[in-house]
Amino acid sequence: MRPRIYITQPVAASAIERLRAVADVELNPDTLHKVTKAELLEKVPHLDILFCLLHDMVDRDVIAAGKRLRAIASMKITPSDIDVPEATARRIPVTVIAPIVTEATADVHFALLLAVARRVFEGDQLVRAGIFPGAQSAHLLGAWVYGKTIGLIGGGGRIGKAVAKRAQGFSMRTLYWTPRRKPESEEREAGLTYVPYDQLLAESDFVSVHAPLTPETRHLVGERELRLMKPTAFLVNTARGPIVEEKALVRALAERRIAGAGLDVFENEPEVEPELLKMRNVVLTPHLGSAVTQLRESMANVVADNIIAVLEGRQPPNCWNAEIYASSK
Repeated sequence: MRPRIYITQPVAASAIERLRAVADVELNPDTLHKVTKAELLEKVPHLDILFCLLHDMVDRDVIAAGKRLRAIASMKITPSDIDVPEATARRIPVTVIAPIVTEATADVHFALLLAVARRVFEGDQLVRAGIFPGAQSAHLLGAWVYGKTIGLIGGGGRIGKAVAKRAQGFSMRTLYWTPRRKPESEEREAGLTYVPYDQLLAESDFVSVHAPLTPETRHLVGERELRLMKPTAFLVNTARGPIVEEKALVRALAERRIAGAGLDVFENEPEVEPELLKMRNVVLTPHLGSAVTQLRESMANVVADNIIAVLEGRQPPNCWNAEIYASSK
């Protein structure tokens, strides 16, 4: 019998073709339907490989149901919604992709920053409604981006540095804070100025979130931090939703304690605080960081590389729990 692979949503055709050359492949064809736990529990007992995406939850129950699973192949950089200890205990490799989403995520970050500062979405809505206020109307006055100060929270990593590079094109002053400061040579190369966290919040016109999600960074931006920001400042988050306390953000926006927000990620995805949906000074996108055709094709083919290695009896190149191979030698 040929191995069986299930893909939880459509991915690049080139990756699917490669997998069909070595296995029977079934996929959920609906880009809007996220496979439920019940559907996974029905599928996994018959699978050799589960090919899952960032939004999929693969918990202990799902893994336990996969009696013949040979790998859980994720198209994300870290397997945060996969029960890796359970998979490891069952000697099931969990594979990921390399961190190749940097530039695409930085693009979206700057797109949100510009859109909320210059009220692009509101302007789009007016034009579509047949309203054209006039070329010098005061109806949609926005905020400067050029020459302003951007503060990168956790900005010493790949995406933070990529955003800093884009900020240089707008002659922005770029501050950053991280618990572990980078070497001065690295700061100079990236155009970064290190400041304490509270100073970053107080001085930045754009507060830009880039920290990884850990127990320590959950609600790193909360009520206290939002009160330190300028009333003219904007918050932009393309990192992980729970880093920002969403209810506190809603209060700050409603009370005009900050000027606006651009959000690609949310605390309880796919749920979004209902009040955010009503606010005109907020631009919302549905986790589009890596949503570039060529990049997604590369990502899917990295997953295919991992899967093919497993099916050929080799250790996959991007194995998160590689200790299962070391302990078998």
